[in-house]
Amino acid sequence: MALTPSVMLPLGTPAPDFSLPDVATGKNVSLANFPDQPALLVMFICRHCPFVKHIQGELARLGRDYPPESLAIAAISANDAENYPADAPPSLKEMVEELGFNFPLLYDESQETARAYQAACTPDFFLFDRQRRLVYRGQLDDSRPSNEIPVTGADLREAIDAVLAGRPVNPEQKASVGCNIKWKN
Repeated sequence: MALTPSVMLPLGTPAPDFSLPDVATGKNVSLANFPDQPALLVMFICRHCPFVKHIQGELARLGRDYPPESLAIAAISANDAENYPADAPPSLKEMVEELGFNFPLLYDESQETARAYQAACTPDFFLFDRQRRLVYRGQLDDSRPSNEIPVTGADLREAIDAVLAGRPVNPEQKASVGCNIKWKN
């Protein structure tokens, strides 16, 4: 299990647009699908990574805890599905159903969206404000599969709550860590 940190894209970076198929519905989703929410969370995840498996319940809770009119969420999987079949769209659709995700899980087959976001690992989180400027990129919380710290989502939730309350997000942010994105050769 290779431990890869997130790149920590500069704060203020505009959200790169995307148009990707939702693994559950087959419909394409883009930034235009989230025009009015005060916050947008884009997260790069997959199904097979132990770091994502460790927090997947909290990801589902995030979707349930924040109303979709306040926080838009788009999860994206960009892993090479040929070499990692657990990350292919049919398997990802099963993940959505098993975990009860109420947000789209998109498949980035070309990996262009992952490159545009400079996603490096799964999980990798990017939180944007109403103007779709990056205000948070970093870890969910301090929990890891190998430590005894409970999964709470504390770091990401603090950033989301700040955006929704109109407060500045603390610029001191810790990189997310996880499995590297499985790039195609």
